Amino acid sequence: MQGSLRANKRRFDITSGPLTRCWGFLRREGRLPEATDITRALSFVGSDKLELSEASRTIRFKNQGVEINLGSIGKGYALDCAAALMSVRTALLNAGASSMRAIGSGEHGDGWTIGLRHPRSKFRRLGMLRLRDCALSTSGNEEQFFDYAGRRFSHIIDPRSGWPAEGVTSVSVVASTAALSDALATAFFVGGRRLAEEYCSKNDDILVVMLESDSQVPIVISKSSGCEGLRDF
Repeated sequence: MQGSLRANKRRFDITSGPLTRCWGFLRREGRLPEATDITRALSFVGSDKLELSEASRTIRFKNQGVEINLGSIGKGYALDCAAALMSVRTALLNAGASSMRAIGSGEHGDGWTIGLRHPRSKFRRLGMLRLRDCALSTSGNEEQFFDYAGRRFSHIIDPRSGWPAEGVTSVSVVASTAALSDALATAFFVGGRRLAEEYCSKNDDILVVMLESDSQVPIVISKSSGCEGLRDF
């Protein structure tokens, strides 16, 4: 992940906490902030404002007001830690609908069958996948959002502009670890199809299923050795 995402680090930035707070999503109370509030929040955003010490395993904020938000990767990391501690042949670990980690190939050895819920209807599926020893994460705007003047604002903020990301309704990513799939799902929701295609062209074993806001048919990008589709998207 580090190679390509480092070049596009502004699409995924754990220091976006001030923006999440500014828009009210930290307490699930979405609101439209003033332009001056967004500008102020942006002044605290940027990984260059963090100082990491590998030796002491510490983090220091270089500026007062910097705030990190690990919501976009925390579930995935927790799943990976849990998987590493489990002495089982096969299991499916689930941290809610957005993140899961498959250990082994399921009870019958043919993989874990997973349905991708359609982001525009709780009663439809976007597609079906079968997972083996891999992770699946989904980012979307159907859970945390608010509408204002006919426009939907989601909780996933673009750290470059300070505004909620637009153009994508949902994106699901299959990768080798849940931390990676979590991070990529967020980055691709912000960066859109172009970033997903660019990343997958340079990194193998990543599957992306993306539904753009102006489309009814999802885009399938690249493939994963641990996943197969059971139904056409």
